[in-house]
Amino acid sequence: MSVQWRQGDVFFERVDQIPVQAVARTDRVLFAGERTGHAHVVAPDAPVEVLELEGALFLRAAGAFSVTHEEHGPIGFEPGTYRVWRQREYSPGQLWRSVQD
Repeated sequence: MSVQWRQGDVFFERVDQIPVQAVARTDRVLFAGERTGHAHVVAPDAPVEVLELEGALFLRAAGAFSVTHEEHGPIGFEPGTYRVWRQREYSPGQLWRSVQD
């Protein structure tokens, strides 16, 4: 059974591994809101590497860390590896799209 966390329209799931093809990102912004400009951000001093593969995000954390957002409370995580994605919704004519925060 998988454990998931949610912060607004962003989901986090602990995973066993990150694909070897994933590439490290230089920024810690996971997703920025299209409407408000608010962002889901990994704390700047956290021992976390943010990786991306074909639009999929992953986190590799050597220690405990948090993710912040201006409209939602911070959410804390234990060391480990995580997959991160946005909630999607069905829209006639567009099929699936990301929920706009």
